[in-house]
Amino acid sequence: MKTPAPALLPILRSSFQGELLAWLYLHPGEEASLTELAGRFGVSSATASREASRLIEGGLVLERRRGTLRLLRADTEGRLAPALTELLALTYGPIVVLGGLLAEVDGIEEAYIYGSWAARYSGRRGGVPNDVDVLVVGGPDADELYEAARAAERVLGREVNVHRVSPERWLAPGDDPFLTSVRERPMVRLEAQHEHGRNV
Repeated sequence: MKTPAPALLPILRSSFQGELLAWLYLHPGEEASLTELAGRFGVSSATASREASRLIEGGLVLERRRGTLRLLRADTEGRLAPALTELLALTYGPIVVLGGLLAEVDGIEEAYIYGSWAARYSGRRGGVPNDVDVLVVGGPDADELYEAARAAERVLGREVNVHRVSPERWLAPGDDPFLTSVRERPMVRLEAQHEHGRNV
């Protein structure tokens, strides 16, 4: 069955293609194994291999082999690199950028993107989101959270709104209309490896 084009960037073949390109182009100069990327985005090895091969053949991604390991990195010297990097930051960038920045903020137990960006990511059609809404569960320092959001804005080129709630309130929202609304709509959990091994 043919997979529909992703709502975030319909010119791509699949959401994984966007996620793969975004991770590579927003980590310029870094290599990642195909196995690592498949696990990160929850696709099979066969799917990851097929999509990576298309991008390599298209000149967007470079490959280096180490034994049986396929190591990928963005072709940052290509003519399309600047424009493609900007496009990916505007579309698939929030997962990559926010996941990395929030992983460095202590006190976060969970973090989710919600609102219009999450709706597009989940496949709901609509216009390009003007901002990114983030729900943080835990007790992080407010100033550190603010700085992480501003750093994300500089990379993503759009406003990042962060809403912080306590774990107790998140688990038992009661009649809170805001949390009820968030829970009823698409959410994208941010997964990022903390330097001490904790996931956000």
